[in-house]
Amino acid sequence: MEKINIENLPHYSVLMSVYFKEKPDYLRQSMLSMWNQTVRTNDFILVCDGPLTEDLDAVVEEMQQQFGTTLLVFRLQKNGGLGNALNEGLKYCQNELVARMDSDDISRRDRCEKQLQMFADNPELSFCSGTVSEFVVSPSDPTGKRELPLSNEEIRKFSRKRNPMNHPCVMFKKSAVISVGGYDETYHLFEDYYLWIRILKKGYIAENTNDVLLDMRTSPDIYQRRGGKKYAEDMLRFHKWLKQTGWSSEIDFLTGAVPHAIICILPNSIRALVYKKLH
Repeated sequence: MEKINIENLPHYSVLMSVYFKEKPDYLRQSMLSMWNQTVRTNDFILVCDGPLTEDLDAVVEEMQQQFGTTLLVFRLQKNGGLGNALNEGLKYCQNELVARMDSDDISRRDRCEKQLQMFADNPELSFCSGTVSEFVVSPSDPTGKRELPLSNEEIRKFSRKRNPMNHPCVMFKKSAVISVGGYDETYHLFEDYYLWIRILKKGYIAENTNDVLLDMRTSPDIYQRRGGKKYAEDMLRFHKWLKQTGWSSEIDFLTGAVPHAIICILPNSIRALVYKKLH
């Protein structure tokens, strides 16, 4: 497809949520990475999911001074979870295209330009993401990478067993998300995966790019948090829903969900090796 002039690309909103456990410097880096995009947003929505610390509030005030009227801050009285916060913020997004961003990751400077180009190339596209590069200390020292299927057909097939999108760098059409009821905490550890399936089930089109769009901050205990009995139970409950609705098959469940559940209850050191191999 012919590359469209940056000036002709559509406006987009940025949707971010932050809560009191976030580190102030991480929030600053994350917000600046979206502010310094090659195609800058004209609508930045930040939802404070419950009261923040003084240091986080100071960063929010600093960003308000720098971003001016582009940044709109909404404060929820109490912490209600990511899905709830994003639904609240989505109400105020002014543009049809919305770029999701987590409060501790770092977007590549041309992330949004590349995604806007994807929407320009395919008017039927409703949501997209791309490759993320994981790091613990510095983006220049990556520890892993999560690549995804690219075409809509490949994404639909892949989604029967695994999450087909990288949520921290998803860009979607607001109307598509609203049409399926937005984020839903029914499967709170999988609220984004649950959303993508509901969108795909309505026939909306998805794509991914091989390009790295975002550097995702991880912690040394990430594999511990991706495991345990509770995580395995929630994951199996979600995949049973996939099977019950006819989205996935018994074979998909046995070859995807069951092995994943076994991995979840393995010792942390072994689980870490398996995840790194999968990535």
